Amino acid sequence: MRREAAHRKSAKTAHSAQQRWRVPATGRTRAVSWYKGAPSGTAGGADPHHDAMNRGFYTILAAQFFSALADNALLFSAIALLKVLNPACVTESGECWQTPVLQQFFVFAYIALAPFVGPFADALPKGRVMFISNAVKLTGCLAMLGGLHPLLAYGVVGIGAAMYSPAKYGILTEYLPPQRLVLANGWMEGLTVAAIVLGAILGGFLVGPGFASLAAHLHAGTGLESPAKLAIGTIVLLYLIAAATNLYIPRVAIDHRLPKKTPVYILQDFWHCFRLLWRDPLGQVSLAVTTLFWGAGATLRLIVLAWAATVLNFGPQRAIELTAVTAVGIALGSVLAARFVTLQRAVKVLPVGIAMGFGVMSMVFVSDWKTAVAMLMLIGAMGGFFVVPMNALLQHRGHLLMGAGHSIAVQNFNENLSILVLLGAYALMLRAELEIDTITIVFGLLVASVMYLLWRRHRHDQDEGAM
Repeated sequence: MRREAAHRKSAKTAHSAQQRWRVPATGRTRAVSWYKGAPSGTAGGADPHHDAMNRGFYTILAAQFFSALADNALLFSAIALLKVLNPACVTESGECWQTPVLQQFFVFAYIALAPFVGPFADALPKGRVMFISNAVKLTGCLAMLGGLHPLLAYGVVGIGAAMYSPAKYGILTEYLPPQRLVLANGWMEGLTVAAIVLGAILGGFLVGPGFASLAAHLHAGTGLESPAKLAIGTIVLLYLIAAATNLYIPRVAIDHRLPKKTPVYILQDFWHCFRLLWRDPLGQVSLAVTTLFWGAGATLRLIVLAWAATVLNFGPQRAIELTAVTAVGIALGSVLAARFVTLQRAVKVLPVGIAMGFGVMSMVFVSDWKTAVAMLMLIGAMGGFFVVPMNALLQHRGHLLMGAGHSIAVQNFNENLSILVLLGAYALMLRAELEIDTITIVFGLLVASVMYLLWRRHRHDQDEGAM
């Protein structure tokens, strides 16, 4: 009761720093706190919560950075551990065909738990949700150290990630007005990409020969009998830092508490949100684009690892570092999108996605590592430039229609279903021992074709500036 009273008091105090608008589809009203300054026409000029909101936003970014850093470093350490425990999965090319399966176990939680993680994120302060989620990730990491099979343990980490995602993106709509969502997503994607880059570098170092020699001297004292396990033990520290940072995220009023908490009602509510977002024209295009991007992107990351080993003759550490180049490109594209693309013109970036598909296909003509670096950075920049506005548009439409956590849970369901399907297709192609150039062309053609169809269907959706 005290906590409920505190939330009501906090919401009442912050009322002067909020702007309300009417949702065209439902007639409901929502409130969004301003990040900088007061709304136009508000007496008094500055927002009294300006400094607190700044600190909260930067704390969210820091928590996301450390959590994403640990996630990405753990992926490469888990791959190394998988090869040690199951050498029979390694093909003649040196790649383990179970690597895509490892990521499938991770994303399965996003799909299976999608109806429940959205209401969970909206029913509690999102900083607390992020703390609980990191605790689950930490549990999966420790389970991997304790001897649980990497596929199963990485699946537990996926449960924490599925819980984390609606909170980390949903909280942006509670802190920021619509016109700042593209900029905020640019910051979020930029920090996430920085974590991907550093996570890849850290993961490459942890599974590389240098750390292996260090591990040979240390594992006797730590009880970790392999370099891969010592690497995972190191990553545990990152999850602890992320969880501690979550404790400093300021609390905001509850966004969208469900009237009922029965499984049947939750499933019905999720299905309602799913249909509502797909039927909304702007929700449909943003959801379709992000679904394609993350499905193809997760698969492309593994394709680049195999391509670097086969075409460029890179070892595991250098191949992992090459994937970081794409992440740097995504960061650059995210910055450009935040600078030049407005929420009211987000659909206009779709042709960049078509060009990205052709860029992926052009990789088959590259055999020099310097050209490969430039090509992968360009592909990443195009991806960042079109996915950041689409993420912001999807968050905005979802916040208006159903609540931030609910909409992002629907987004995660679609995106990770795409990842599951495309990783499965990639695993089958690896088992069939198709050439890496053939696989690259297939995925590039898929991206270009789908983006072209979406552009033809939705290119005029924002011609009148309707949001």
